[in-house]
Amino acid sequence: MNQSAGTHSHGVLDAHVTIPDHVVFRSFPNETVVLNLESGKYHGLNPTSGRMLEALRKTDVPRRAAMELATEFGQPIDRILNDLIGFISDLKRRGLIQIEDGGV
Repeated sequence: MNQSAGTHSHGVLDAHVTIPDHVVFRSFPNETVVLNLESGKYHGLNPTSGRMLEALRKTDVPRRAAMELATEFGQPIDRILNDLIGFISDLKRRGLIQIEDGGV
């Protein structure tokens, strides 16, 4: 899910990202399954994307989630930020997250 950061990337990094009540997810060893109850669509996430979703749920601010993930994965913060922005954009497009005080 690596996508271009886009023009709203700085606003997204400090926005509040929440998972709406109509979205549920469960992590398994090789996949995280996300269900949008409004659309009835399932989405499969690889382990890295599943961990990114969990970090967003836990911290609710992408910049903080990125710091946690960079430490956990031993990757440069800039790479994690770029990947996370693309991931957030994809989740937003699918109706799996809500963003306040920023936008994608």
